Amino acid sequence: MFASFIYGLNNKYNYQVKNVKIPFVNLPAAFKGFKIVHISDIHTGSFTNLNAVNKGIDLILSQNPDLILFTGDLVNNKSDEVGEYQKIFSRLKAPMGVYSVLGNHDYGDYVNWKTPAEKAANLESLKKIHADMGWRLLLDEHLPLEKDSATIGLVGVQNISGRGSFHSYGSLAKAMQGAANYPFKILMSHDPSHWDTEVSTRYTDVDLTLSGHTHGMQFGVEIPGFKWSPVQYVYKHWAGLYEQQQQKLYVNRGFGFIGYPGRVGILPEITVIELA
Repeated sequence: MFASFIYGLNNKYNYQVKNVKIPFVNLPAAFKGFKIVHISDIHTGSFTNLNAVNKGIDLILSQNPDLILFTGDLVNNKSDEVGEYQKIFSRLKAPMGVYSVLGNHDYGDYVNWKTPAEKAANLESLKKIHADMGWRLLLDEHLPLEKDSATIGLVGVQNISGRGSFHSYGSLAKAMQGAANYPFKILMSHDPSHWDTEVSTRYTDVDLTLSGHTHGMQFGVEIPGFKWSPVQYVYKHWAGLYEQQQQKLYVNRGFGFIGYPGRVGILPEITVIELA
């Protein structure tokens, strides 16, 4: 066990591209073959190697995605952690844009702030960083994605957790107001437990949900036909693709790391999703 954790220190920037083709019966024909890069859980406060992270951005851009989606946790605790990494992540561009949502770590809940105003200012600073990087931060809202003569909906919520130990800030009801006319909807929601508690039970017209949060615990085993991590005893949906009737959920294993500065078995992930 000790040897595996020592070995895992070398894997924290060992980015893996996961190619996933997901078919949908109601996807407009114009979006067949549409390519999305999904990343999550960057945690800039844990990084110590600018060049390694920059190579991760190169790898994302080399996928030539139509769209880039980030599902939360840009920092561990404070907005100033982004620092010099802001320039690196500003390189992310795609023809149909870069969109983001907030994760549980982005709100500064794990810091003893001097005043509520100081905590609120930290969050506003982080929101500005998203904007300055060219990322469109979705805060309980939706917008159209248009291609040729077709339109689908992109929905983004603030952090919503199905577990009581994490604060929920978002409102899917608010985000979905006026979204009924989209023939196909993608939801960005940081915590995959949200899918069980609300998305798959009350919003069955959400076709694809993208989440992160679990990191696959940065420890486990993944071989063909077998996937295991201790995090599965806490989160039912913790890595990869899940399906319930016509709805799909994809949980990204995380781009960064927190706590343990490494990865054993569960490597940092860049997901390339092709809609079919």
